[in-house]
Amino acid sequence: MDYGLMIGDSFAYAKDAIVGKWKQWLLLFIATLLLCIPLFGYIMTVLRGNKPAPEVTGWGTLFIDGIRYIIVTVIYALPALVIFFVTLGSVVVEILAGNPAGVLSVLGGLVFGLVIFLVVAFICSLFGTIGVIRCARTGSMGEAFNFSAISATIGKIGWINYIIALVIMGIIQFVISLLLSLLTGVPYAGTLIELIVLAPVAIFEARYLSLVYDEAGTA
Repeated sequence: MDYGLMIGDSFAYAKDAIVGKWKQWLLLFIATLLLCIPLFGYIMTVLRGNKPAPEVTGWGTLFIDGIRYIIVTVIYALPALVIFFVTLGSVVVEILAGNPAGVLSVLGGLVFGLVIFLVVAFICSLFGTIGVIRCARTGSMGEAFNFSAISATIGKIGWINYIIALVIMGIIQFVISLLLSLLTGVPYAGTLIELIVLAPVAIFEARYLSLVYDEAGTA
C-alpha cells in the first residue's frame, strides 16, 4: 500500500473539488452551516469512489445520506461512549457525595476504564470506517453492520496495512486540528476560517479512506 501516493491523490482530489470552483466551495460552506448534515451526505458521495469530486447537487439526497451517515457513526460510537460516561460518572458521583476517600478508591477504576474506552473506541473505528463506506457504496444501512463482510474487507486490505493507514490519517487530523486551533484565538475570524476549511479537509479524508477501501478490490 503506497500511503504517500494515496495522500497525494487525496490532496489533489480535494484541491480539484474547490480551487477555481468558488460556487462549489460556497455551496459546501452552506452545507457546513446546516449542521453539517448535507456535508456528510456529500462525503458519502466521495466515499462511493466518484472521481472527479461530484458537484453539490440534489440537496434532498444529501440530507438523507447525511442523516444515514450520522446514524451509522453514532451507533458505532455508542459502546465507547457508554464506557466513557459510566467511568467518568463513577468519579462525579463520589465528588458530589463529598467523599474524598471514595474518589481515591475509584481512581484506579477510572484509569482502567479509560484504557478500556480507548481500546473499544479504536476497535469501533476499525469496523465503523469500513461500515460507513459499505453503507455509501451499497446504499444499505444494514451493510454498515455486516461484520463478516467488514472483516473480510479488512482482511483483503491487510490488518496491519489498514491500521497503519488509519494511524497516518489520525496523525494528519491531529496536525490539521493543531493548526486550526492556532486560529481560535483570533476573534470571529478563526471560527470563520475553520468553517470554510472544514469541507475541503473532510473531502480529503473521505477520499483517502475511499482509496484505502479500494485496496481490498471490493465494490
